[in-house]
Amino acid sequence: MANEAANDDWKHRAPYRIHKEDDTFHARYEGSCHCGRVTYQISREAPLDAKYCHCTTCQTLHAAPFQWAAIFHKDDINFTNGHHDLVWYDSGEKTTKHKLPCKITCSYCRSPIMDEGRNMILLYPTLIHFKGNEEDKKKFAPTQRVVDIPDGKPKWTGLNDQSELMADSPKEAYEKLKKKREEEKKQKEEEEKKK
Repeated sequence: MANEAANDDWKHRAPYRIHKEDDTFHARYEGSCHCGRVTYQISREAPLDAKYCHCTTCQTLHAAPFQWAAIFHKDDINFTNGHHDLVWYDSGEKTTKHKLPCKITCSYCRSPIMDEGRNMILLYPTLIHFKGNEEDKKKFAPTQRVVDIPDGKPKWTGLNDQSELMADSPKEAYEKLKKKREEEKKQKEEEEKKK
């Protein structure tokens, strides 16, 4: 019985816990899987970032040339139905245990709902119902690609400027990153001197 309770612990933590009506959660968008069994709301007006990922894992798991993902905090989502109908997949260990990071899908139609990382979630904007509002949809526009495709966008070895730019990134992106890192280094040195 204690093992069962431990296995159900995920139901009470973000991103799976259902927000109460008295919470400060304000729904801005709604989304659902293909069959509609899993429905959710998003409170943040725009994602923290959005990307196209062309890695071979995403290509294989989505059976597509890339994945379009929008990054959110775990508390930015509220499941309104079907969070008990979710299944997990850990692509690293190839297991269906809820082990982070993992892929989450609807158990019925198998629509990919999100990727859950240790601190964030990656939602798929194609599941969000923008209700014809193109301005809202533009807020989810990708700012980067995660692999090397010659399209003029910066390419990173990891996420954003927290990693290294790949070789075919535009020259301006290299210069901007170099300047930013030099400023950060200078600021850090100045803070160290003050101590």
